Amino acid sequence: MSAKVMVYETQFFGFTPQTCMMRMYLAFQDHLFHMMLVIEEVMLKKLQSMRCSKLTSSSIRRSSEKFLAYMRKHFDQLFGKMEQLLLKVVLTIPDNVLLPENKCQDQYRYTASEFQKLQEEICHLEHRVKVETSAQQALKTELEEQKATQEQLEKILQWFDSLDNICREHGTSNLKESFAFLKGNSEKLQTVMQEAEDKSKKLHKK
Repeated sequence: MSAKVMVYETQFFGFTPQTCMMRMYLAFQDHLFHMMLVIEEVMLKKLQSMRCSKLTSSSIRRSSEKFLAYMRKHFDQLFGKMEQLLLKVVLTIPDNVLLPENKCQDQYRYTASEFQKLQEEICHLEHRVKVETSAQQALKTELEEQKATQEQLEKILQWFDSLDNICREHGTSNLKESFAFLKGNSEKLQTVMQEAEDKSKKLHKK
């Protein structure tokens, strides 16, 4: 059996030529063995019909085994020649023949250095794609943060609007004036608290 790797033929036929030859060999061997069994069975039946015969069933079995070994030896020799013929002529694709799906290789030929350049260009493009993807992801994250910030600002503006409405309801027309008033009252309250604290300290000292 040939050990040559026939990749192109396997691509075309859908099976390895060596596998095809092996199956043919096994099929012939099985058929030969089956044929010898049939012949042996016929000879045994003939032996039963012969009254005076020096032949026995064991001698017929030995003779059929010898004949089978002889046939297998010569069959192997013939099959070897047939295998060479089939693998070299029938189940092989000439070097000058291209399969239809591989014709683009003939149209677009390139050297090893050109192939290396293509590989480098592909790596460069893959790197650029990764960078662009990362940038898009960062931009998407930033937009989501801006959206969340915008929502917070809208809530604050709504709060200021509601606060302004409350101030107007209580007689203060300007929100800025209301904050100034609250700030002044807060400072006065802090002053009163500080004075009360100072008096409390003086009383404790007495």
